[in-house]
Amino acid sequence: MAAFYRKTLAGFLQDPPEVILGSLLASYQHNELQKKQTEAWKIEIKLLKSTCQELVQFDPANEKWSLLLEYPIPRRSKRLDAVLLAGDVVFCLEFKTRDETHTLQADRQVEDYALDLRDFHEMSADRVIVPLSIVPKAGDFDNERIESSEDAVRETIRCNERNLAAIILRKFKGERRSDSQLIDPQKWDKSPYHPVPTIIEAAEALFAGHNVREIARSHAGAINLTKTSDRLVKIVQDAQARSEKVICFVTGIPGAGKTLAGLNVVHNPVLRSDGRPAGIFLSGNGPLVKIVSAAIARDHRRRLGNGNGGRTVGTFIQNVHIFVREGLEKPDKPPVERVVIFDEAQRAWNADQNRKKNQLEVSEPETMLSIMDRHKDWAVLIALVGGGQEIHNGEAGLSEWGRVLREKFPNWAIAVSPKVLERDASTAGHLLFNDGDSGRVKVQKEPSLHLGINLRSFRAQRFAEWVDAVLEGDSEKAAATVRQLDDFPLAFTRSLETARGWLRQNARGQQRAGLVSSSGALRLRADGIELSSGFRQGNRDMYVNWFLNLLPDVRSSNQLEVAASEFECQGLELDWIGLCWGGDLSIDEQGRWIFRDFAGTRWGTLKKDIDRQYLLNKYRVLLTRARRGLVVWIPHGDNSDQTRLPSFFDNTGGYLARCGTPEI
Repeated sequence: MAAFYRKTLAGFLQDPPEVILGSLLASYQHNELQKKQTEAWKIEIKLLKSTCQELVQFDPANEKWSLLLEYPIPRRSKRLDAVLLAGDVVFCLEFKTRDETHTLQADRQVEDYALDLRDFHEMSADRVIVPLSIVPKAGDFDNERIESSEDAVRETIRCNERNLAAIILRKFKGERRSDSQLIDPQKWDKSPYHPVPTIIEAAEALFAGHNVREIARSHAGAINLTKTSDRLVKIVQDAQARSEKVICFVTGIPGAGKTLAGLNVVHNPVLRSDGRPAGIFLSGNGPLVKIVSAAIARDHRRRLGNGNGGRTVGTFIQNVHIFVREGLEKPDKPPVERVVIFDEAQRAWNADQNRKKNQLEVSEPETMLSIMDRHKDWAVLIALVGGGQEIHNGEAGLSEWGRVLREKFPNWAIAVSPKVLERDASTAGHLLFNDGDSGRVKVQKEPSLHLGINLRSFRAQRFAEWVDAVLEGDSEKAAATVRQLDDFPLAFTRSLETARGWLRQNARGQQRAGLVSSSGALRLRADGIELSSGFRQGNRDMYVNWFLNLLPDVRSSNQLEVAASEFECQGLELDWIGLCWGGDLSIDEQGRWIFRDFAGTRWGTLKKDIDRQYLLNKYRVLLTRARRGLVVWIPHGDNSDQTRLPSFFDNTGGYLARCGTPEI
């Protein structure tokens, strides 16, 4: 994706303003916002003309520098107002033509674009990148107070129409390197861009009409995702052609993009051709559905200026339990959708839970298959399967799907990732058929239905191994693994304020930081972290704002006042995570985990293996929410409070230190 306009400074100064404006308008498609954007461009072009004239007058050699206008940032579905390629230095220019003063939001916005270039733009690797926030009519700002940075992305500098050229010249003089190769503007403009989107960013992009290739093009994970998505679409086409009912089982390592693959299939235009109704993405994770839906609706309003996004997205993403209940209300009618994607399908309710919720004597897998089986000719159910993320009782597991298919729906064909037939880590060792016998069901192995490349954290492919070693009680393995995580900052502290300071220092631009904690860590209330279910249920939109809003909104996760539990953050992620460790899970002096449950006024001990595994899985979810770095806060406790004894925490701190985690 190239810039709307690119010229050397000499060429830019020669082009009349109306020609430049015409080039920008030719690439701009949103007619509803065009008038406002056109006025902003006129102001920007005028200011850039005078600025470039000063730059060339100062040194005629500067006419060879290049100016790019409206440069796309694919991961953000946004564009940089301007990029100035000055020798070997990259200047990012973001204009706020309607503002009168500089704001923190504007500073963070342009810094965030610069960070994206540093992390994902191939030709910007190892380049000095200087973000400039430009408010033409603002007063002068004392930029001398900005500290020097060793990071490739320098601190944001505030500019106005009077000092922009002088600031660029001063920064260029201080940042250029005599031994550095000059930037080729054409190659820079067409450089590969390898973004790693969050699930929220990916959903916004897909809903806006992009696909996996555009979201994460040329990335190995995107190739894997594309193969999986293309194969699923072909299975749907074949099912329709053969009047066949098919269920697909897709697996993947944690963070490989199973949810993204499912969303990509739902939004694939091929599925809406040849008379096929649109598919639907279902999840039993209520917070994920709510937060992703809200994000898409907000992005829809931002792009198109109307409020129809919320209604439209509801036809693509729904809570699976609501879908099932609506299907049960019309027992003689098939659903409108013939293609259904079921996220985290192994977590569907078992018969006991389905009896409590829907007064049915069968499991949710059986209920779902019976609803889709009402179609007279063809239907496709795509089950996305993970492992090690089970955090609640009443979940049926992978084998329940196999049992139901073998005993009740042998007419359905099965296309599977081979991993569901093996005891693989991606399914936590669970099998589709526990005894290995599929009965009369036709099973076809599809290697492309396994996603084996981690996308969640572009910095630390091996971080999940460290988490597994920590939770397995293997401190030696964890310490050996942590030495390979140089690009993934990791620390623990006994001070909550130190943890907050670490997060604030690291979260630059519009990167998201937030506190998380186990829902069972109820005695963190004494330290100001409230985790009761009543508190969460009494604030229905709290975590939508927590995940989506930015500072200075005090509801944002970046405010570091409210912690999300495993239920609110499962399937989602933030850039920087502060895990508040509770008294529900601690280490004894022999290095063995102690599992607790708080009820009334005291802690009890979890006796059942399944309950202990759920608690470990909760901490696995919390430990793996960070894309860029993690800090763990372990309280000191209080000898005067039997529910917060220091012994609950001191051994845990020592254990994390033995696992190679630096203390701050």
